[in-house]
Amino acid sequence: MNFPISRKILDCIKIVPDLAGIYLYYHANGELIYVGKATSLKNRVRSYFIGKKTIRPIEQMLHEIADIKWKTTDSVLEAVILEAVYIKKFQPKYNVLGKDNKSWNYITISNDAYPLVGTLRQHELHQNKKEFRAVFGPYPGLNTREVMKILRRLFYFSTCQKNSLFKTQKLKAIKPCFYYQLGQCLGVCTNEISAREYNKKVIRPLVLFLDGKKQSVIRTFERAMKQASTSQEYEEAGRLRNQLRALNAIQDVALINKDFFSFDMATSTSLGTSQDKPFNFFDLEQKNETKNIRIEGYDISNLGTTGKVGSMVVFNSREPLKSQYRKFKIRTVVGQSDVDCLDEVIRRRLHHTEWPYPNIFLIDGGAPQVNRVVKILQELKIAIPVVGIAKGPERKRNDFYFPSTGSTSLTTSPLGTSGNKERAVVQWVSQNQALLISVRDEAHRFAITFQRSLRKLK
Repeated sequence: MNFPISRKILDCIKIVPDLAGIYLYYHANGELIYVGKATSLKNRVRSYFIGKKTIRPIEQMLHEIADIKWKTTDSVLEAVILEAVYIKKFQPKYNVLGKDNKSWNYITISNDAYPLVGTLRQHELHQNKKEFRAVFGPYPGLNTREVMKILRRLFYFSTCQKNSLFKTQKLKAIKPCFYYQLGQCLGVCTNEISAREYNKKVIRPLVLFLDGKKQSVIRTFERAMKQASTSQEYEEAGRLRNQLRALNAIQDVALINKDFFSFDMATSTSLGTSQDKPFNFFDLEQKNETKNIRIEGYDISNLGTTGKVGSMVVFNSREPLKSQYRKFKIRTVVGQSDVDCLDEVIRRRLHHTEWPYPNIFLIDGGAPQVNRVVKILQELKIAIPVVGIAKGPERKRNDFYFPSTGSTSLTTSPLGTSGNKERAVVQWVSQNQALLISVRDEAHRFAITFQRSLRKLK
């Protein structure tokens, strides 16, 4: 770090436990300015203060931290829930500042007789006119698919559309759902449980758990299990026993999106992020770490002035990482301007601090697109190389574009005679032209496929 760390903070760092939980950063005036979750509180807190230079908003926050506190949890899932409770209650400055309002996740419980449990992003929540019985969140960096799997295994909530199903089929026998056959549905689909019992056995415990009151849920289940056993309702007692075991041994290793907790470290080691030492691709090659190179490719596709979309594909030096691909519907651009569309996509991507920064941005386009991306990165004080690829005048060759130089031959590029970092970038691009062209082509394919899928929905 470029500023002195107080003795109090250093002492805190030494005693932070190596457990899951949440960490809380406080200003000297006692205000909570940031709350985060971690699989290892010790490693996470240390990563802020011990290591290379971080990106600007984080460095600004570090200057304001006067005290660190933490709360341990039995699982990552409970850390996720507790973090959301604190964000909602205290609105910490740097949580609010760092969020992308349109990408934070919420868990919703509908107002039906048999409430449905679902997830929504914040912009979807605001657009949804339906009234909910309860809304929980926000949950930044949450793998919603995994959390729904875990919650279903814990609380057996139904995914059946009973409310509409029974209006059309009355009380006819209905084939049990998949989760009923797995023992993860109490029979909403087969009319084996009343709305009153469903709310008592499923929804109320789930609401308590999402409110951060796991111990209350455990006490409720323990009382119900003893009562069921006394009444010789052994099947019910067995179900509650299984739920208690699951609550005490939550398997949630896949709950948080892969690199959510490492974004600080990722940005500090990304290409050129540290201004003290320019990044060199060949350092990675010498250490046999070329597979760790992250390349992000971008393309814009539009149908006239409508149907504008953007794509982001991710490669390492060997293969595409398809689970990390992202699609963007253009929201703010009026008219036909690929440069403005790219501007929106890059800014939205950079809002996602839970995604690791790339070692290089690869743009399907020429000088206007490349220079716009460079301008955005300069505004945000982020130093990551940008390269563009566009078809030549006769559409028979690929021209590479570097910032402010226009189309350039890789062997005669003016960048090749400038600083060490620029020379390293040009040399690496020259040696990996085939890979970068593949990234560009994949970004183009992904954007076109997304646009076509949207057209089919109309």
